Amino acid sequence: MRVHDLVPKKVWSKRYDLINDYEKMLTVHNVTILKFFLYISPEEQLERFRQRLDDPARQWKISESDYKERALWDQYLEAFEDMLKKCSTKDAPWYVIPSNHKWFRNLAVSNIIRKTLEDMNMHLPAPMVDLEKIRQQYHSAKTDPV
Repeated sequence: MRVHDLVPKKVWSKRYDLINDYEKMLTVHNVTILKFFLYISPEEQLERFRQRLDDPARQWKISESDYKERALWDQYLEAFEDMLKKCSTKDAPWYVIPSNHKWFRNLAVSNIIRKTLEDMNMHLPAPMVDLEKIRQQYHSAKTDPV
């Protein structure tokens, strides 16, 4: 919206606060938010376009708009930088992941998810039934023909 002037600045500039307020509300209700910005360089983007052109299995991914939008790279970068600065909070941080190499991207994202899950210190819930009674029912069912 911003890059193509679809919405006036006075409208989109207020959305940063709305996003932060919404994410804060979610975290108050024990929602964990992870946001990943997967950054590739313009050179890597062009290489991926070439691969799409050359590989019939990837050709469905390419469009004319890819090249039109590529011409606006600097404007997109400026918008992304503002988003990252204004909407990365303690409760809902942005993680900027260098993504030219997919193996590194996958490693970085999975490590952040793993660490986040570990920090949540989750445990399996306790059984809500008398396990000994259920165990007896199991053994009875096992010996009784149906």
